[in-house]
Amino acid sequence: MSNRLRSWGLVGVGMIAGLSISYGVTAYAFREAERPIPVNQIREFTDVFGAIKADYVDPVSDRKLIDNAISGMVSGLDPHSEFLDADAYRELEVGTQGQFGGLGIEVGAEAGALKVIAPIDGTPAARAGVRAGDYIIRIDGRFTRGMSLNDAVKLMRGKPHTPITLTIVRKGVKDPLVIRIVRDIIHVQSVTGHMIQPGYGYVRISEFQDNTTADLAREIESFYKKGPLKGLILDLRNDPGGVLNGAIGVSAIFLPPGSTVVTTKGRTADSDRRFVASPSDYLRDESTDPLVGLPKAVKDVPLVVLVNGASASASEIVSGALQDHKRAKILGNQTFGKGSVQSVIQLRGGSDPVALKLTTARYFTPSGRSIQVRGITPDYIVDDTPKGNFAGLTIHESDLTNHLANPISGRKAPQPLPKAETELAPANANRYEFGSKNDFQLQQALNLLQNRPVDVAKAPPVIANATH
Repeated sequence: MSNRLRSWGLVGVGMIAGLSISYGVTAYAFREAERPIPVNQIREFTDVFGAIKADYVDPVSDRKLIDNAISGMVSGLDPHSEFLDADAYRELEVGTQGQFGGLGIEVGAEAGALKVIAPIDGTPAARAGVRAGDYIIRIDGRFTRGMSLNDAVKLMRGKPHTPITLTIVRKGVKDPLVIRIVRDIIHVQSVTGHMIQPGYGYVRISEFQDNTTADLAREIESFYKKGPLKGLILDLRNDPGGVLNGAIGVSAIFLPPGSTVVTTKGRTADSDRRFVASPSDYLRDESTDPLVGLPKAVKDVPLVVLVNGASASASEIVSGALQDHKRAKILGNQTFGKGSVQSVIQLRGGSDPVALKLTTARYFTPSGRSIQVRGITPDYIVDDTPKGNFAGLTIHESDLTNHLANPISGRKAPQPLPKAETELAPANANRYEFGSKNDFQLQQALNLLQNRPVDVAKAPPVIANATH
């Protein structure tokens, strides 16, 4: 299994003019089926196939019928499994190189609707005002109801500097919003940071990339050149995930060598893995270990991690590992709850290969918690503002159709959001930039580091079916 965990769909990051899914491209040796092929059901399929070929009002190619049948079979499994036809597979391969025009948003599908999970910092979508929780109801005038994620990707991707118009429905806003965005090549700066007060550093990871560990290490080194750190704030809000080795490397900066960061468990032997804070698990190839030059004090510096409902996948791995090892306090809102691993399996070679993106494992925190559906519960639940969270349609993994069950709780029932997340700030409340002087959650994190009172939400989170 390749060390990749991301969501399809950064419209403009990774593949993905628009979606997001943890995945790992892998070469697969096909295994013998555990049970005989169900002949009677296959006969039903061939009967339907024959009836369509003979009687449907318009001619339909064999390829289209087969691809549609496979797509239906896979898409009914969970929100992140998908059949990739030749076009979609090419887009995946191109997208992982980042060479295309996009918008910079992560989206998911729910009951035929297209939802924004998170805009990415500094991208066209973020600059245009697209928000987490928005519903995209039209793309350049085309209704998205019932549109597949692949089709949405194709519509939202395009040449850089070309315009696209999204029609959006937003909670708390009466009429749909029409937002014009100009596509661009998306180059996400994974790590940014600054000193917020003498002795107190702030670092933000917008997406986990191959270079995230090295970039974070350099940022922390720059802090220590200015003097000892009294505290550090790691911001993972609106971070949809990314490469697994990036998450392991970031965790390794703060954890003792050899500490468990995450485990994965599936039905096959090669899906059962344990990843630890070791260069063998966070370095690619024979690259130099970026952690070698870090001050030893970073292992003990007081640490607060900021998260919210759009912190997913690799973000949840890091926050879960640091929480389980009691290395950091987590502050903010309940995370997204994506605790599954996808593998991309090439099915047919030649000039037009197709592939299967299949959920093959779940991942677990060092203490054995499953993040799937449940997410990470912060140690301190803190709203976006003193008067509540910003208006928005907050979504979690549990909101997605056919989401995988949490294997510990064993049930798929959607979990109610914390009461605090239903209490909204006034519609005219000013939205702040993460890391700015107006960032309320950041201020509460600083208060925590300085042993001052923290303005927590009025009600604790209510997490259903989360027994351990």
